[in-house]
Amino acid sequence: MVPQAEQSSNTAREDFSEYVAHLQLHMALQARNLVPPLGHKGDRREMLLQQTQEDFEKIVSRQRF
Repeated sequence: MVPQAEQSSNTAREDFSEYVAHLQLHMALQARNLVPPLGHKGDRREMLLQQTQEDFEKIVSRQRF
C-alpha cells in the first residue's frame, strides 16, 4: 500500500508535468506565429521549417512525463 503523502506527491508531480507539457506546446505554437515569412510559397526553407515545427509539436504533444 502506498502511503498517502507519497501518493499525493506523485499526483502533484504528474499535474506539474502535464502543465509543463501544455506550456511547451503553447510556446511552440506561439513561436510558430513569430517566425517571419521566408519568401514565396514554394521556398524550400519554408517547407523545411514548417515540417520541423509540425514534427516538434507532435513530439511535445505526445510526451508523457
